[in-house]
Amino acid sequence: MTGTDRPIRVAVVDDQPLIRAGFSMVLAGQDDIEVVGEAENGQQALDLLDEVDADVVIMDVRMPVMDGIRATERLMRRDSPPGVLVLTTFDDDEDAFAALRAGAGGFLLKNAPADQVVHAIRVLAAGESVVAPRITRLLLDRVSDRLSPANGQPERLGLLTGRERDVLGLVARGLSNAEIAAELYVAEATVKTHLGNLMAKLHLRDRAQAVVFAYESGLVRPSP
Repeated sequence: MTGTDRPIRVAVVDDQPLIRAGFSMVLAGQDDIEVVGEAENGQQALDLLDEVDADVVIMDVRMPVMDGIRATERLMRRDSPPGVLVLTTFDDDEDAFAALRAGAGGFLLKNAPADQVVHAIRVLAAGESVVAPRITRLLLDRVSDRLSPANGQPERLGLLTGRERDVLGLVARGLSNAEIAAELYVAEATVKTHLGNLMAKLHLRDRAQAVVFAYESGLVRPSP
């Protein structure tokens, strides 16, 4: 998250110079956004972010040397990692799922309108996910035949209380906090507390990551 006294710091990572220049030009026109650096592959991005701080990284998926998925995974291991917005020229469910699984806060096609990219950056900088849980579940349903529980994920469910598991399952169904509160007959503030606790225990960044975990742990099954 950024303070009100400085712009959102963004790094642009793409192997095509014209793409990088285009994003940088669009972002330079925003009063609340500052481009702090560019890189042409994932390894250069990691090196760049050793030298400068960024709140959000615009990350291409398919690049030489190190692709965007692997670079995102590496970034997520750092203390206070930036939000990652993965971009691809392909409307590819597998790329999108791999990005979310790696820890990205969202994904967009490269030909998305500039205002969508700017909006996504602002959302990520505020600590939220760009991808709504309902959309995440639809995506995971489409790639369900290629899904299998990740190592250790089912066991991590044991960290949660019964009520936290209930909340996680409802988040994975795409329900809002208000809808979960109505479903469980509790106050919305109680839902927020349970959600905060389970995300801290499982080291999840946002609701979209919670949906991915619910699938990988076997708590939620693909829709028939």
